[in-house]
Amino acid sequence: MGKLIVFEGLDGSGKGTQTELLCRTLRAQGADLRQVSFPDYESDSSALVRMYLSGRFGQRPDDVNAYASSTFYAVDRFASYKTDWGEFYRTGGLIVCDRYTTSNAVHQCSKLPPMHWDGFLEWLFDFEYKKLGIPAPDAVVYLSVDVEVSRKLLEGRYHGDTGKMDIQEKDLDYLARSRAAAEYCARRLGWRRIDCTREQNGQKTMRPAQDIAAEVLAQLSDIL
Repeated sequence: MGKLIVFEGLDGSGKGTQTELLCRTLRAQGADLRQVSFPDYESDSSALVRMYLSGRFGQRPDDVNAYASSTFYAVDRFASYKTDWGEFYRTGGLIVCDRYTTSNAVHQCSKLPPMHWDGFLEWLFDFEYKKLGIPAPDAVVYLSVDVEVSRKLLEGRYHGDTGKMDIQEKDLDYLARSRAAAEYCARRLGWRRIDCTREQNGQKTMRPAQDIAAEVLAQLSDIL
């Protein structure tokens, strides 16, 4: 089997940027790799995810329970693994992934009381890694970003037009709960946590992307 590295974090935490920077660096070093992102919005397999995020099942994330939501995302990953990158991975390839099963851990735990988180995580990993048969990550890099910074970055992405945000991005309470769940998962599951914010002129801002990328490489030196 190959290796699977996953970037995880809140919306706006820089997962796509750091995935791209790591892949660029590794390719320059001659690595044979595939870059994957979830959800796969270009595939029919993400249809239920798109319906959920657009509010077709309800205008709030909590309108769809943690277990139902998880299946939407899990099926998208299963389809991608079976039709796209699975053979490359099974023959020794390196996969660098922007979001994975770990996103279900973060975003769906946030819909449950903390006392139920461990039980949900046990169900989730059994469902995706054992019953569906997709591989477990070799390393998860968690990009930790404060909710207020994440929100500002999202607003910048949409140029202040909050109407373009999906139901998760719009919900500040949901983002705060997801942040708490992410921090718990990082501790509980041994994710490689990187603090991506810094204090500057009395305000928290994102660290430069290249500084974060250098820390990512250092954090992954044992498996790359």
